[in-house]
Amino acid sequence: MNEEAFNLSMRKFLKMVGVNSQREIEQAVDQALAEGTIQGDETLPARMTLEVAGLALNVTFDGQIELADTERT
Repeated sequence: MNEEAFNLSMRKFLKMVGVNSQREIEQAVDQALAEGTIQGDETLPARMTLEVAGLALNVTFDGQIELADTERT
């Protein structure tokens, strides 16, 4: 295995996932705000699943997307 090629390929994949995921979430939030289905102050549960064929890898990551600054009171 070529470690350098592997690491470069993995970084490219993760960057693509990050950029595209952020764009999709932003567009969905904009649409939901426009339709009035959310107010803009919610904390939305989020889940990402990573699958890699050939490795039997299937991992789920759970988190939250906060639409308002919850640290300020």
